[in-house]
Amino acid sequence: MLRLPDFPWDTLADAKALASAHPGGLVDLSVGSPVDPTPKLLQRALREATDAHGYPTNWGTPEARRAIVEWFARVRGVPGLTDESVLVTVGSKELVAGLPQQLGLGPGDAVVHPAVAYPTYDIGARMAGATPVPADDPGAWPESTRLVWLNSPSNPTGAVLGVDALRRVVRAARERGVVVASDECYALLPWEVDEAPSILDPRVTDGDLSGLIAVYSLSKQSNLAGYRAAFIAGDAAVVQRVLAVRKHLGLMAPSPVQHALAVALGDASHVDEQRERYRARRALLLPALRERGFAVESEAGLYLWATDGTDALAQVDALARLGILVAPGTFYGDATHVRVALTASDDDIAEAAARLRG
Repeated sequence: MLRLPDFPWDTLADAKALASAHPGGLVDLSVGSPVDPTPKLLQRALREATDAHGYPTNWGTPEARRAIVEWFARVRGVPGLTDESVLVTVGSKELVAGLPQQLGLGPGDAVVHPAVAYPTYDIGARMAGATPVPADDPGAWPESTRLVWLNSPSNPTGAVLGVDALRRVVRAARERGVVVASDECYALLPWEVDEAPSILDPRVTDGDLSGLIAVYSLSKQSNLAGYRAAFIAGDAAVVQRVLAVRKHLGLMAPSPVQHALAVALGDASHVDEQRERYRARRALLLPALRERGFAVESEAGLYLWATDGTDALAQVDALARLGILVAPGTFYGDATHVRVALTASDDDIAEAAARLRG
């Protein structure tokens, strides 16, 4: 029988109760769920496609696939993708959890993921019967490695892998015939770097996408988390191999969502507006944490990776006494940090900053 660990956020019940008892109420900064409205442009797109009487495609509609190809060329600097190189997914988390199995991995195979990482990379390996291996250095990859996960910008640390770092991973993977999957869903939220390059960038690949896929989600930049709008792109052979399995599993994004995805990828203005909302929230919360004595890392993305030097669970409790709920680094493989989300309303972020300053 497959045994999986408890879902991490379920273990925050006591800290949540403590934070909720604060006279000013709970400010929940523990999860990354968007709080801002889905842009009206995308709400209209969803309404336009409500007559979805037939089954959607597993692969993605021609409209959605074309939008993904064009978006990668225009926004991510990745030209030359084709229909066969892209695939619409039902959000990105199901893809992360299912990719090892969909690639045919199992007992005896290793799936490498970042040493500090969102737990689904580990869970996906276990679901396939493979062995999860936390490792950032290709020199630490076991001989049995068949899949390597990257996450840049990182959830939870906000760290970004530059072109040189990505090239080293690609070179090591190709020497060993390993597939590299790069989770890049925070790429358009850079704060302290100029860019978060894609694993598919020609500066990384020299024009050869063999063995490489990028995973992307519109949950954060387009506030479409409730609609599960995401996609992968890269090596057509890998994408089509995954698609063949997904057809059997019936994994298909609803037709209205695929239409909204295409519309979202064609519009930069709503992404820019949302980025500025997060920039303003970050500008309030980051200095308040530092004034409270936290060292904070955050090159990009929606989280502040913070520590006051004590145990992560002790930090969670201390912040809960201020009515602020955060996630302990133990969820991600680090016992000394906490993850503080920027996905809260302007009022809640301002309230959290005020409480931190005392």
